Amino acid sequence: MVVWIVVALVVLPLVLLGLAGRPVVIRLRRLRRAAAALQRHAGEATALQTTAAALQARAEELQEQLATTQQQVAAVRFRRGG
Repeated sequence: MVVWIVVALVVLPLVLLGLAGRPVVIRLRRLRRAAAALQRHAGEATALQTTAAALQARAEELQEQLATTQQQVAAVRFRRGG
C-alpha cells in the first residue's frame, strides 16, 4: 500500500510536469524554425547589400562617364560655333 502512495507521489508530478512542459517544447520548435528563417533572411540581406554596393559603384561610374561625355559634346558644339 505504501509503495502505491510513493509511486503516485513520484509519478503523478512527473506526468503533470510533462504535460506542462509540452507547450514549451512546441514553442521552442517554432522558435528554432523562426530563427533558421531569420538566419536565411540575414544571409539574403547580406547578399543584397553586396549587390546594391556594386550597383551603386556602377551608377557612379556611369555618372562620371555621362559628365565626361557632356563636356565633350559641349566642347564639340563650341568648336562648331553652335
